[in-house]
Amino acid sequence: MTDNFRVETSKEYEETLAFIKDLTKFGINFGLERIQALLDRLGNPEKKLRVIHIGGTNGKGSTAAILQAILEQAGYKAGMYISPHLHDFRERISINGEMIQAEDVVTGMDVIRPHLQALLAEGLEHPTEFEVSTALALLYLARKQPDFVLLEVGLGGAIDSTNVVQPLISVITNIGMDHMNYLGNTIKEIALVKAGIIKEGVPVVTSAKAEALNVIQEYAARKGSEVIVVGQDVRWEMIGRDDNSFNYDGLTSSYPELKLSLQGEHQFINAATAIAVIELLRDRFGSDIPDIAIRQGLSTVKWPGRLELISENPKILLDGAHNIDGMKSLVDALRKYQEGLYKHKRLILCLGMLGDKEIEKAVGIIAPLADAIVVTKPSSPRAGDWEYIAFLAGEYLAKDSIHVIEDPILAVDKCLEMLNPEDMLCITGSLYMLGPVRQYLLGKKLK
Repeated sequence: MTDNFRVETSKEYEETLAFIKDLTKFGINFGLERIQALLDRLGNPEKKLRVIHIGGTNGKGSTAAILQAILEQAGYKAGMYISPHLHDFRERISINGEMIQAEDVVTGMDVIRPHLQALLAEGLEHPTEFEVSTALALLYLARKQPDFVLLEVGLGGAIDSTNVVQPLISVITNIGMDHMNYLGNTIKEIALVKAGIIKEGVPVVTSAKAEALNVIQEYAARKGSEVIVVGQDVRWEMIGRDDNSFNYDGLTSSYPELKLSLQGEHQFINAATAIAVIELLRDRFGSDIPDIAIRQGLSTVKWPGRLELISENPKILLDGAHNIDGMKSLVDALRKYQEGLYKHKRLILCLGMLGDKEIEKAVGIIAPLADAIVVTKPSSPRAGDWEYIAFLAGEYLAKDSIHVIEDPILAVDKCLEMLNPEDMLCITGSLYMLGPVRQYLLGKKLK
């Protein structure tokens, strides 16, 4: 098991990171007034970029990673802004997979900091951690001028701080029940917020279904924006589970026997979404993206922490299934590959979720597959009553098969102690838990 993960530790960088992290005290504060005022002061870097804006409930990061891999194979420079990160803040901002340098984080924040104080003097509220991070990303990418920027929505869409851009293409991967305390309590309400990234006359690619799709189509019609629906206007069909291959029938092209390096049937949907975006870039915007770049990008893309078999001996699977739809995809993969890639005798589950998720439903989906569960606490102020998961698990497992260990590293050690050669350990839930655990496991140099 290898990884090129490395964290910068210069004093200036650590101080800058501490400053950014401290901004979490301003919480989640929706609205575009603060971010727009900050960007105006920075010379509007968002207007100097060719953006593909990616929203939705699940699959945003995977879709962005697939697009970046294809564009890089085609010879383009593709910038990317995602959140959260697994190990290092710098993962959030990259060009062709190369993270922003530590010194660029420092110099960028040196430019931004005086403007934060100036905004306060003007009577505006202090920008949030995510708003400042977004401004840093846009400022850096505008200076580097990649050919495209893949910009992931943070939370929601309409009033998310990334929604200051005028994109070439908007993408809404899917719509599920998540962040209901911020976005709404029904699919219709959530879909309306997500649809807010759709701009006048800008084409939209979406894999949303049913009621959510109706909301998106109605919103797009009011904006005069074309909607390309994955599953209708473009289609995919899995043809090989062992080699993760599929056929794609798109807007203007068809590709037989594509191979995808990412595991899980849901990743075929993300791949089809990405290919539809590539078709639009090629056919509507004149981008030179050969077929071989699509094939090579799909077969080489990497997205850590998503159905990632990080070790085969012992067998350890990592997956950031942090909400209901993510948990359903994980369980679907465990069942479909149970005689192949994920074959095991017993399933040991390490689970840590944030308290603002539908944990009752999530536990009900995953717990019946487990032979033992170790419940742990994600490193986030949103962890809430994390131990409640153990109580819920008691409905599916015997009491002596459930363990509660607050520290995620100690929780993983407990799991490894219980693991027999024919068993599999699945570590899942919040990325805030998965990141430190993944780093720890990489350091153990497992096979």
